[in-house]
Amino acid sequence: MPHGEMLIDGHFIGGPCDQSIGKAVQRSPYDGQIVGTVAEGFRPEADAALDCAVRAFGTWRRSPRHERQTLLRRIAHLVRERSDELADLLVHEIGKPVTWAEGEVSRMALTFELAASELDRWGLEELPVDFDPRGKGYRCTVERFPIGVILGIVPYNWPFNLAAHKIAPALAAGNTIVLKPSTQAALSTLTLARLIHDAGCPPGVLNAVNCPAEVAQWMAQDQRVAMLSFTGSPAVGWKLKELLHAKRVSLELGGDASAIVCEDADLEWTLSRLVPGGYGYAGQICISIQHVLAHESVYEEVRERLIAGTQRCPAGDPALRETVCGPLISPGACEKVLEWVEEARAAGAQVLVGGTRQGNVVAPTLVEDVPPHVRLGCEEVFGPVLTLRSFKNLDEALERVNDSKYGIHCGVFTRSRQNAERAFQELEVSGVIINDYPTLRFDNMPYGGVKRSGFGREGVRYAMDEMSEPKVRLTRTQD
Repeated sequence: MPHGEMLIDGHFIGGPCDQSIGKAVQRSPYDGQIVGTVAEGFRPEADAALDCAVRAFGTWRRSPRHERQTLLRRIAHLVRERSDELADLLVHEIGKPVTWAEGEVSRMALTFELAASELDRWGLEELPVDFDPRGKGYRCTVERFPIGVILGIVPYNWPFNLAAHKIAPALAAGNTIVLKPSTQAALSTLTLARLIHDAGCPPGVLNAVNCPAEVAQWMAQDQRVAMLSFTGSPAVGWKLKELLHAKRVSLELGGDASAIVCEDADLEWTLSRLVPGGYGYAGQICISIQHVLAHESVYEEVRERLIAGTQRCPAGDPALRETVCGPLISPGACEKVLEWVEEARAAGAQVLVGGTRQGNVVAPTLVEDVPPHVRLGCEEVFGPVLTLRSFKNLDEALERVNDSKYGIHCGVFTRSRQNAERAFQELEVSGVIINDYPTLRFDNMPYGGVKRSGFGREGVRYAMDEMSEPKVRLTRTQD
């Protein structure tokens, strides 16, 4: 049975026989079977990790680019070498359907490779200054420097690739990092930390501490941390931002993504994307589709096809390759989703498909005409639920999306370049996905949210910028 140990200064803490460190049992959200155990740290381990990260920064910040590139590429190689094992861990610890788990592992390898490749060109530029007569005889260069210790707080739903989106840019930019995994996916993230150690990461450059939320908050407020990179719930993220008003913070939070289906959309393609975009991995993705807005001229066809697609969507055992919608992470998550569905029903919405539960598997659920004031209409459900509503014109659809307090991605299905351009210009989101679901993300894109969805950007190069400071060198070269 696998056991996850914490990593501090190149040493593994809390082994199976270490009685001085507590252990937690990780169980499958699908069938409750024991998946493994993990070491549990508290403030002493967190304090030690910060100290080690500070010491290691003094050396790592001066490491040559080729050394950082070599490490990042070794990590990517090991990820691919162990891909089956890593994907299997996701299937069992967090209930991620196996095809989605394999996709996450593959993307994680790409994320580390992207960071290595960015070092070929990132962080040094020359600026002209002779546009100003005073600039004659001067040369201006701008170089980016690492800022110190990054605290990375990782959620349960993407415990590998969202960790990689903190680790890879931090290491590439010359920073050190302390990683705090989700307690619900600690075995996965601690396994990644061990893999990075095995790839040759110097002691203290990466540290991983599985600890309670209050200890993570204490670390975030500690002066040794130069930046917090947080992915998780809006409630926790914005609370941390308020506490850290003088510290650099990146927040990647929740959303209630919409898909707009215009009158000229390719419905065959569109419907093939709406189902996995809404129900894939039980909707536990911050850019899962939550709201489908269909033009009134195609509404009935979209409705009929979406009912059929929802009924056919394979749900259940995440180890089966055909499964699209696996279990939610916990009984509490299931109860929340079904409570919101029932609240919408009581307010006049119609549940067209689903609204039932077996164990931690909530059946893919389609709800029509959800009032905007109920929670399913205006908050992030984070479950396998799609709402469906018609619109008369594009202005109305854009207004509905912009009424949301969130804004990460929106999908727009249309053959019209004019519609696509209007949506791109007017939607209050950070990404507009034309003719595909809003759940689509490539790991080199700037990624994050506006409004209540976040602050700052991930995406490897953009995170490297967030984790570094530009410094100007202005040299007088002649009299």
